[in-house]
Amino acid sequence: MNQLTTVALLALALILPTAAAQETKRFPELRADQLTPEQKKWAESIALPPRNAKFTNFPYRAYIHSPELAVRLQAMSDYGQWNTQQPARLSEFAILITARQWSSQWIWRDHYTLAIKGGLDPKVALDLAAGRRPAGMKEDEAILYDLAMQIYRDKAVTDTMYDKAQIQFGERGILDLIGIMGYYDTVAMILIAARAIPPHDDVTPQLKPLATK
Repeated sequence: MNQLTTVALLALALILPTAAAQETKRFPELRADQLTPEQKKWAESIALPPRNAKFTNFPYRAYIHSPELAVRLQAMSDYGQWNTQQPARLSEFAILITARQWSSQWIWRDHYTLAIKGGLDPKVALDLAAGRRPAGMKEDEAILYDLAMQIYRDKAVTDTMYDKAQIQFGERGILDLIGIMGYYDTVAMILIAARAIPPHDDVTPQLKPLATK
């Protein structure tokens, strides 16, 4: 082994532990015996069906550091997933649109299969993953997509767009879909701040980089 290779390996050995430490020290994982009564109560609640979640997994690992906020975030999540009047095909599509806007592979990985199971055409999801306006969307999917794009891209919603959405979804439906996207905006920001890396996945399509102007 030459001197240059040895130096390179030593440098890599120094860099990798530092990078790993930077990832793991953000919203540090808590042990069960470290939890306050409020944290423990919340952790036990999310371990129950239908969520069956572990407080040591992201984004819950971050939530538990503020148990009062965690309760409210979880209520928002539960409502968006199970208690709106929207079919899973649309609510999960709204989540995928949000994941695409943030390029959040973590959120995308968790909800891609649910969207397809709910009836979303895989070709629509693949176009979205590639950063394209999906071809072949159903009418309600296209209205949801265009509404979301005006909100995310234009920071405004035209009267024509609002009227289409109101006819299709009603005021409650519009608010529910925006609420779903808003919750996952929060999740995406937390995952970014946490520098959380999603588990390796060879099945779910990968989000391609979005084109920049």
